[in-house]
Amino acid sequence: MTERRGALDRARESVLTGGPDAGVRPEVRDSWARSLAAAVDPERARPGHTYDHAEVTALRSGHPLAGALPVLRDTLVTAAEQSRHMMIVTDERGHILWREGARDVLRRAERVELVEGTRWSEDSVGTNAMGTALSDDRPVRIHSAEHLVSAYHPWTCAAAPVHDPETGRQIGTVDVTGPEDSFHPMTLSLVTAAARLAESRLAEHTAARDERLRATNLPHLTGLGRTPGALLSPRGRVLAANPAERFPARVELPERGDRVLLDGGVEGQIEPLGEGWLLRLPEPEGPPIPELTLPFLGVRTPTARRDGRALRLGQRHAEVLALLALHPEGMTAEQLAVALYGDHGRPITVRAEMHRLRRQVGEDTVRTQPYRIAARVDADFLRLREALRDGRVRDAAAEAARGPLLPVSESPAVRAEREHLVVAARSAVLRSGDPDALWSLVRSGEADDELRARLRALLPPSDGRRHDLG
Repeated sequence: MTERRGALDRARESVLTGGPDAGVRPEVRDSWARSLAAAVDPERARPGHTYDHAEVTALRSGHPLAGALPVLRDTLVTAAEQSRHMMIVTDERGHILWREGARDVLRRAERVELVEGTRWSEDSVGTNAMGTALSDDRPVRIHSAEHLVSAYHPWTCAAAPVHDPETGRQIGTVDVTGPEDSFHPMTLSLVTAAARLAESRLAEHTAARDERLRATNLPHLTGLGRTPGALLSPRGRVLAANPAERFPARVELPERGDRVLLDGGVEGQIEPLGEGWLLRLPEPEGPPIPELTLPFLGVRTPTARRDGRALRLGQRHAEVLALLALHPEGMTAEQLAVALYGDHGRPITVRAEMHRLRRQVGEDTVRTQPYRIAARVDADFLRLREALRDGRVRDAAAEAARGPLLPVSESPAVRAEREHLVVAARSAVLRSGDPDALWSLVRSGEADDELRARLRALLPPSDGRRHDLG
């Protein structure tokens, strides 16, 4: 332990004086770089005291993790007390909201301001497990002199981010912290398991709330008669709809006002219903809205379908439709030129392509000024984005298993979206620890050794899928 501490001290001093970083773990090296870029003083930095006791109490009562606190206590507090550690729970910005554990460790932590109401993000106090877990969005252990700030070298900590099951966004971290000499190699695994249990408990609460909202408010939906409408969760997820095909899985709620814009430019109106919302759409007028299907994941020769009729597309036209589907608000010729060709793209080239595309798919399907899709769009890459956003990991894995978005496209914007979806799906599946989601990627061939190893570790010996992993 002493030898390791000395090596870390020397590596830290080398980095701070512009020397090499030999022996430093990559995640720690990256965190040091972020912390130093944020002007954190390695010798004198202390956490900011953001909230007083009364404010912390108010934050606790309204924070989503309050509902998961019992399972966190059951999982971590007894183990923390026995090993001279404490459990810490933060919000998504790194503010400590709860800390419980061994009494002597709690008192010792007060001397270094490791207390409720302080902010432990990397830009506040440098490399630490809570802040680095939030920055990297993955579990992390920070031991002794891996902390950038010298005052925290006598400590070791392990933390894992916790995500909202409805949106997939971070809502905080759970952490176990204690003196460096009490470190146990299984602490990080225990903290990670506790974070997943917390997410499962929050998912149960969300499901119960959704069922209660449906049962209470379904009469409001049926009362619309033939007017299209939907019941929405507090964050815009569609819980029930009539007709179902008129609505996406989630509706982007406005920051103010009562108007929402759906795909195809359809405007709806929302009304508050206690916990959720009622969304109503106007009765359709004029000719029916076209339906455009874009199955673009994993395909080298793309096709589309307009109202069920197959349309074989050139690569450039497929790229245009993908970009317009990703930007339902529309794009100008100038924006499309940059997205398709980079900085040297020419709007006149785009206008010529758009003329040919509109003749192929229908001028009522792709409109101008700006260019936009005026149709109900069903796209596998949009379903993948929605599943990732909603935290539906199995659905995301099933879509990602089809393959990358337009895999031979060289369009800068398409390539960036393709890489984002691949990385986001892989990270979500790894983070979930869901064997079925991992299996979807492995079976499709869209997997690497780390995914295979994680699946092998999760499957019981009796599971026949282990044989197929080799």
